[in-house]
Amino acid sequence: MLSALKTLPHARDWLAPLIAGFVTVLVGYTSSAAVVFEAARALGANSAQIASWLLSLGVGMGVGAVYLSWRFRAPINVAWSTPGAALLIAAGDISLAEATGAFLFSAALIWLSGITGLFARLLSTIPQSLGAALLAGILLQFTLHAFELLPSAWALLLPMLVSYLLMRRWQPRYAVVVCFAVGVLLAALNGSIDSAQLTLDIATPVWVTPAFNLPVLLGVGLPMFLVTMASQNLPGIAALHGGGYRVPVSPLISTTGGLNLLLAPLGAFSLNLSAITAALCISPDAHPDPNKRYWASITAGALYLLLGVFGASIGALFMAFPRELVLGIAGIALLGSVGNGLHQALVNEHEREPALLTFVVTASGISLWGIGAPFWGIVIGCLALFLQRR
Repeated sequence: MLSALKTLPHARDWLAPLIAGFVTVLVGYTSSAAVVFEAARALGANSAQIASWLLSLGVGMGVGAVYLSWRFRAPINVAWSTPGAALLIAAGDISLAEATGAFLFSAALIWLSGITGLFARLLSTIPQSLGAALLAGILLQFTLHAFELLPSAWALLLPMLVSYLLMRRWQPRYAVVVCFAVGVLLAALNGSIDSAQLTLDIATPVWVTPAFNLPVLLGVGLPMFLVTMASQNLPGIAALHGGGYRVPVSPLISTTGGLNLLLAPLGAFSLNLSAITAALCISPDAHPDPNKRYWASITAGALYLLLGVFGASIGALFMAFPRELVLGIAGIALLGSVGNGLHQALVNEHEREPALLTFVVTASGISLWGIGAPFWGIVIGCLALFLQRR
């Protein structure tokens, strides 16, 4: 007990980790909560079920971050998969029960890859260029939806886009936060925020009995597993290693996968290592002493738990916003991810054509035999790469 207390930072050391943890949660929610909300709504979730999604995700991220950071004394952040949420939006006409079955399937694969130590080998079967192309193709569909609204909602979306571009030049870390604030301000000024929807309620879990449909498992569950591992877990581990934290990989993957498996019927569609906000807690801004930066991730985890409890209020907040605002902030926030995915997909000249095929097929939105485009994108890309190497 005494040794554990000695690890607590002194009073003068609290401020930096607290700020870093707060900014981590702020950036995480403002940059992608709209995508999660839209994914739940696209699957036909009602307000109680949306609140349950946010509750289960908040609990999973909070418990995962606090437990892993304390256990390994490293700034380990847990997040939802924004690309996974975008995949759900592009999945087409599937029920919430079928989607829940896909959540469980993907979570089980992640958990198994962690407890068996097969994470590296599983990722090595699919080149990084094809995984990046798959991610870019999934996100492109969702980003295009936002810009399709530009002609009819230019007075709202154009200032949001300009503020985002300006902040990307001056303060990139807060570009999405400022863009979101501009959108909320404009929506409030033109009276398009439905204040009747705003309530302060505590979320309660809502169980959804999963339905296991093979085309949905292959077209949604399998691509979600691949995208989460390639675009979230792998960069999250790379960020930790880059910051000098040599944390064993398998316990991190098995813990996030296990939490996901337990919480999936309540709406936790994907839980994984953070790939975007991880840098906020790893940087020297979180604490000058690298051995004390894990307190920033513990702070972030505690805030995620708190926000999860008030998931009903967060859901009501997004219900009050006009649809154009929600789609606009989500689409703009994903621009960087699309660009990074395309860069990684096309940078290797020897894998460029298979990666391009993966991107095009995935972005096309085709569906064959009830199986969605992401599955066919990765299949055609792997086939093209195999024939090219032969």
